[in-house]
Amino acid sequence: MNFSQNKTWRWIALALRIVLGAVFVYAAWLKLNDSWRIFAMDIDAYQILPSLFWTEAVARTLPWFELALGVWLIAGFWLRVSATITALLLTSFFGLMIFAHFKGLQINCGCFGSGEKISWITMLRDGSLLAAALTLAAWSYLSRRRAPVAAPGTVIHSTLA
Repeated sequence: MNFSQNKTWRWIALALRIVLGAVFVYAAWLKLNDSWRIFAMDIDAYQILPSLFWTEAVARTLPWFELALGVWLIAGFWLRVSATITALLLTSFFGLMIFAHFKGLQINCGCFGSGEKISWITMLRDGSLLAAALTLAAWSYLSRRRAPVAAPGTVIHSTLA
């Protein structure tokens, strides 16, 4: 199947980009409207960062990174890079939620601001977002157009961008 020429896959990729981008922009907006200290408490509850310095650094920068990533996804900028980063970030978030759940921590996930406890619903939601991000990342690589291969010294006139 040629993913780059299949209109259905292009529409699916567009929908995934918009949904994932909107989720990241919304999550960033909620975190940026609260004090970074509240988000820092949610991060600290996971008990994974070595010091208060790193907890504060993540709490201050992650929402801005999520905002930029969401805008990149919606706009389609650097799609392979932004889709891959999204998949890696959601893998990390989902892994942390699973880690906290199995460790027995009754904490806020911190996904959309404070106040949402980790539950099977938050894990299902984040797992679905992860599946969408992995699909988008895979599509962005499989749809890559390649230039034709020719013998050395042969000039090829291609319309591929």
